Amino acid sequence: MAARMQGKVAFVTGGGSGIGAATASRLAQEGATVVVCGRRREPLDEVAAGIVAAGGKAEAVVADVSDEAGFTAALEAAAQRHGRLDVLVNNAMAYTWGSIEEMSTADWHANFATSVDGTFWGTRTAMRLMKGKGGAIVNVSSICGQLGTPWMAGYSAAKAAIDNFSRAAAAEGAPHGIRVNVVIPAVVETPATAGMLADEASRRNTEKLIPMGRVGQPEELANAILFLASDEASYITGASLPVDGGRSSVLVTAL
Repeated sequence: MAARMQGKVAFVTGGGSGIGAATASRLAQEGATVVVCGRRREPLDEVAAGIVAAGGKAEAVVADVSDEAGFTAALEAAAQRHGRLDVLVNNAMAYTWGSIEEMSTADWHANFATSVDGTFWGTRTAMRLMKGKGGAIVNVSSICGQLGTPWMAGYSAAKAAIDNFSRAAAAEGAPHGIRVNVVIPAVVETPATAGMLADEASRRNTEKLIPMGRVGQPEELANAILFLASDEASYITGASLPVDGGRSSVLVTAL
């Protein structure tokens, strides 16, 4: 176990699987006490138990980030229990699928409740808790917030909102030693992408669009989040870091 996060307390939303689980484990490997947050108890307990079995420190907290009162209370209680909050990773996400023409207002709003509202409530609470002490907030966006994505207009708009909200939060937090950055994944092998990678043909077609020729792994996103959360990124704030195998760097052609 290394010690880049030794003595720090980190809170990770959407921590029961995928990028969130990998991030919680990676932060713990570097010495952080990690609060793993999500809506379902069983996967959270599994992630926390795995961290503890590996010699790390973690606890599972059930909270829905789309519930303002419940989420903010969970954050505040964690900071009180552990005496501080040094890192917040806003990773929880939700999305609806469908054409703009057929999308209901409820489905449109559902994309924002977790991704945008939750990120706002978490960031606001963390900034209050970190003020005077400093800290790092890492928000997880998506390539869908950078490029137009058919049938995912609500999700794309929500992720674009996270990008620019994070820049504003970085500007406000900087005088108080609070850094706010964004990581931007494309296709990462998680439960959320299982459908689009369900068979070899679908996987191959997806990988053709990625210059590195493969989909990303949760641990690769976790490493980027770790860096932005650590003191090694002490002069980085307001940055949006693509971690996508080069996907956002190329124009898709028919060749």
